[in-house]
Amino acid sequence: MVDISVTLAGVPLTSCVYNASGPRTGSSAAMSKIAKSASGGVLAKSATIASQKGNDLPRTWHEDNGKASLNSEGLPNSGIDYYIDPKTISETMGESPTKPYMVSISGKNIADNLQMLQKISSTIESGSVNIAAVELNLACPNIVGKPTIGYDFEQMEDVMKQVASLPCFSGSKPLFPLGVKMPPYFDRPHFEMAAAVLNKYKHIVSYAASINTIGNALAIDYHAEMPVIRAKGGFAGLSGPAVKYTALANVKQMRELLDNSIDVVGAGGVQTGRDAFEMILCGATAVQVGTCHWTEGPGCFDRICDELKAIMKDKGYGNVEDFRGKLKEWSKEGVALSRQMKMKSKKSDTSGDVQLKASNNNSSLIIAILFAIIAVLLADKLNIVSL
Repeated sequence: MVDISVTLAGVPLTSCVYNASGPRTGSSAAMSKIAKSASGGVLAKSATIASQKGNDLPRTWHEDNGKASLNSEGLPNSGIDYYIDPKTISETMGESPTKPYMVSISGKNIADNLQMLQKISSTIESGSVNIAAVELNLACPNIVGKPTIGYDFEQMEDVMKQVASLPCFSGSKPLFPLGVKMPPYFDRPHFEMAAAVLNKYKHIVSYAASINTIGNALAIDYHAEMPVIRAKGGFAGLSGPAVKYTALANVKQMRELLDNSIDVVGAGGVQTGRDAFEMILCGATAVQVGTCHWTEGPGCFDRICDELKAIMKDKGYGNVEDFRGKLKEWSKEGVALSRQMKMKSKKSDTSGDVQLKASNNNSSLIIAILFAIIAVLLADKLNIVSL
């Protein structure tokens, strides 16, 4: 029996795959579909203090071959009060009370974030709702005129310092687990500086989700000779399969640099069970799915989980911990094994094609015989021939 349940930041997830904050998470109606799927939990849309419509349309784009997507949404959402309202949470979780409901916040400034954290704290302390964790977005690159906190390490340090000073984090144990959504990094010194800040506040940071979109991507409408995105001159966040390899590297490096008490959540380009497997192999405790959920809908969670279970069964893994963070070093033996498995797979495909062709030939023969019998019977009935 394969088990893909995990515990993330002390929160039990029914599966290690769940939704990223963003696509299809703006309303309880949309989130309820996630709750009914195989997603391990539900993470709400990144909230601001007040509701906002976001950037002008068109603000999203998907490449025809599905390999890349762009978005410059500008955080359209219903405001923090909506996402922590007992009615919203009840409508979202419905008959899935065993799954965790998590909130994401992305204030326009530190004051907004502090205010939202205080609102969440008060709501939790009232006992009226069950909010399992909060994700603080330090990585949103598409709000006009606002910097990405995760790239400004002094600002990031200041944000974490002020967050840590809140009453909900000042006791011996935080009132709730806090995760941070991180931007993608490309240079080792940047990984080290980001990890150093998070490690300094390991007493309040429970997990780091890597990565958010790769900022300032640009796609061109060839026929119209203009950007496909309207806002910000067409510059937008890149997501989808195109970013998977950057995401894998970020997960691997963050897992190496972060304190063991801080979990890593892999995000970016996850479309299949194999993608999820690779994220976990690099050290992720859980995996978020964003763009695929956007384009395929909540059914993607069932498919990805089933594919992951099949991979684990084939490799002899009973649970996620059997292979998490156990990426092997490159070796000649590994190359030989990979070549052997690819040849075996190719032979299996060839054998399947032969069997399919034989089956098709047999079917054609049977159909021909049936036609011949029908023809003879009709001829006899019309007295063309007698049997």
